[in-house]
Amino acid sequence: MRILGLDFGEKTIGVAVSDENNRLALGLETLRREQEQNLKANVHRIGDIIKEYNIGKIVLGYPVNMDGTLSERCKKTVLFKERLERTFKKTEFDMQDERLTSVQAEKAMREAGVRKSKIDFFIDEQAAVLILQTYLDRINSRGRLL
Repeated sequence: MRILGLDFGEKTIGVAVSDENNRLALGLETLRREQEQNLKANVHRIGDIIKEYNIGKIVLGYPVNMDGTLSERCKKTVLFKERLERTFKKTEFDMQDERLTSVQAEKAMREAGVRKSKIDFFIDEQAAVLILQTYLDRINSRGRLL
């Protein structure tokens, strides 16, 4: 089973998926959020992705502040995780510290010559890739395969 990585933001949700061996994170898409409280369409799309890619685990980026304290976004991310857990009961969940992933994603895209308008469009997807890749590297360095 594959692993899904999510970067849960205020306006978008970046989505990445692992390869079949859970070694490499691949960008999938960016889900637009119409309203902070109404996530029905986003949850439905995540369900479609779970089925299409045979997802066994979802890893959410956890937006801890640089000093290690919990941000307001952390609380909202936990609430989103709990909603996903209630909806997708057979799926495992984990959190991954996401400090600086958006900064790293933007820097990498700028260095690759990506235009500003494209960076703004793909940054959350690329942040999800970094979140998931960090998680995959961590679990694989321990010799644990899923």
